[in-house]
Amino acid sequence: MNKQAQFMASMSSLIDKTTLLEHTQLDEQLAGYKPAEVHTIEFIGNHPDANVTIIANAMYVTRGAVSKMTRRLMKNALIERYQKPDNKKEIYFRLTAKGKDVYNTHAALNRQFEARDAALFTETDQSLVDDTLAFLAAYNQHLDDIINQKK
Repeated sequence: MNKQAQFMASMSSLIDKTTLLEHTQLDEQLAGYKPAEVHTIEFIGNHPDANVTIIANAMYVTRGAVSKMTRRLMKNALIERYQKPDNKKEIYFRLTAKGKDVYNTHAALNRQFEARDAALFTETDQSLVDDTLAFLAAYNQHLDDIINQKK
């Protein structure tokens, strides 16, 4: 198996394992919410003034998919739409109190998952971690370039 295939297999295995380890807690504490809903709530919570285009570009989905998701989240009183006084054309989204509860629960779970793995990251030679992060950044940029070429 060449290095690229090894890398992709390792990444796939890593994602599968973290999903397996985190699935039960996420299902218990965020029961009734789909992963895409939670990730959209997380994005809106982390990005004030999020609109459909910003969310779609960041999550690599269509604007139509975001519109459908935001309608569902508004219907469930997790987010609300608003307009700025100086820009009545653009629609933005923000979390409601219920949405903030989901956001905070998800953030707390993420902190628990990070704590679970913290020892590995502190015990590993930091130059190895830095090199891995640099490679992942370069690979992400490569994929972004391909995505942008297709637009």
